[in-house]
Amino acid sequence: MPFLTYAGTRPWAKAIREQVVARKMPPWFADSNYGHFANDRSLSQMEIDTLAAWVNSGAPAGDPKDAPQPRQWPRGWNIGTPDEVFEMPSAFQVPAKGAVDYQYLILPTHFTEDKWVQEVEVRPGNRSSVHHAVVYIREPGSKWLEGEPPGATFSVPLAKGFTTSDILMVYTPGNSFDEWKPGVAKRIKAGSDLVLQMHYTSNGAATQDRTRIGIVFAKERPRQAVLSLQMSNDRFVIPPGDSNYRVQVSGTLPNDALLIGMFPHMHLRGKGFEYLITKPNGHVETLLKVSHYDFQWQINYRLAEPRLIKAGTHLTWVGYFDNSSNNPGNPDPAAEVRFGEQSWEEMMIGFFDVLVDSEIDKPKFFERKHSPAPITVSR
Repeated sequence: MPFLTYAGTRPWAKAIREQVVARKMPPWFADSNYGHFANDRSLSQMEIDTLAAWVNSGAPAGDPKDAPQPRQWPRGWNIGTPDEVFEMPSAFQVPAKGAVDYQYLILPTHFTEDKWVQEVEVRPGNRSSVHHAVVYIREPGSKWLEGEPPGATFSVPLAKGFTTSDILMVYTPGNSFDEWKPGVAKRIKAGSDLVLQMHYTSNGAATQDRTRIGIVFAKERPRQAVLSLQMSNDRFVIPPGDSNYRVQVSGTLPNDALLIGMFPHMHLRGKGFEYLITKPNGHVETLLKVSHYDFQWQINYRLAEPRLIKAGTHLTWVGYFDNSSNNPGNPDPAAEVRFGEQSWEEMMIGFFDVLVDSEIDKPKFFERKHSPAPITVSR
């Protein structure tokens, strides 16, 4: 429902109070005891009390003279007019029923020089059928999906080694565009391709989608480059009925970096997610704690200030899953659940964005000065 006018908002006053007091709206799931975030949209207790008091007093109208000017909502791209737009060459036909395998679409950039991305937005042609979309940067010489014709759409299982490609953008409900301040940008090397990974979901009616990617380039070479990294666990089995199944993955950071954002990803049984670091003295610090993960509204938690993480720092990401009948989104509490692409299966992925010197690319970042500690996964 739109809340643009008093007349349109007044009938929903009690529902607004209930959702706000329960802290379900506006959507924000990070525990306030850990970290400060630039995109924190949660309300203060004073703001919650003010809204509740307004409803309890009968939700009266204010003085029209005090009303703000109507906001001009963007009619097109949220990032303004893109410098470059990449579009699926043809629409993908989404069936009315049944599972749809991941679709991988190669979009050549034809860039003859390195490009630095200041803003990027993914705009599905049909949001009702797009579960998520990931835009990978496939650098020249990469063997990933080699031999496929440019612009071809094809179905493949989750590709091994895909994490060696940097990620330009992840589209999920609640996360449709990224932007970085001047002096910070993402690099697309000359000759790279964009690989668009599409996950479609049937919704009872046959439809089609033609997703686009809009890019605004930086005006000059940035001082710092953004790298999107991830640690994930794909070797877990969630027992039927388990209401708090714990899955973790651990590793060490190969080089110094400034942490700027964390983006947990799970499916319908996702319950909570934690990002932890262990300091040299053995002290464990929580960087992010999502106590109530919501599959329908996935958020990239952007730090208010970058956080220096030293090379060799031990990282541990922990996911919690509710496979019980108390989870209203659970497709089947009697099922034994493993890692998989579809929504009724599960994922445990902790994406995180870091800043490095703009001379450092992803392969160079993973050149360790010391012997690497293995990434370990466990329950």
